[in-house]
Amino acid sequence: MTRFAGLSLKNPVHFLALGGGLGLAPKAPGTFGTLAAFPFYFLMQDLGLFPYLMILILFSAAGIYICGKAASDMGEHDHPAIVWDEVVGMLITLIAAPAGWIWLVIGFALFRLFDIWKPWPIRFFDKQVDGGLGIMVDDIIAGIFALVWLQALARLFPNL
Repeated sequence: MTRFAGLSLKNPVHFLALGGGLGLAPKAPGTFGTLAAFPFYFLMQDLGLFPYLMILILFSAAGIYICGKAASDMGEHDHPAIVWDEVVGMLITLIAAPAGWIWLVIGFALFRLFDIWKPWPIRFFDKQVDGGLGIMVDDIIAGIFALVWLQALARLFPNL
């Protein structure tokens, strides 16, 4: 981790910010970091909608601190290795996701599409909001976009 001076996976904030280390991938760290959402999803999926949403709110609020602190420790706003925002965005995408691995794959692809493409208003918030909230907000909105599309596709193709 020499290229990430000031960070340590032994630090719980850094560990979460870096997606357990997945954000350290030399290529496509956001894509690899998004995968860190799946262990959380598998633990949360059977909790019911209300507990899932409460945990998601907690993760989002904590993410403002986690991402802001990691960025500060790195000396760079929204460094690509910081992926807790992708974890939260992916968990938003999977709210009430239909059962089956195909829906997880579709949700993953949709979230990555919106996170990379950043259509309006995602790009606007990405450019205008600073700090931990700024790191989190574009992925939260991308997750909402992907959630809407995933649910629409599930209604259009219920037998997929």
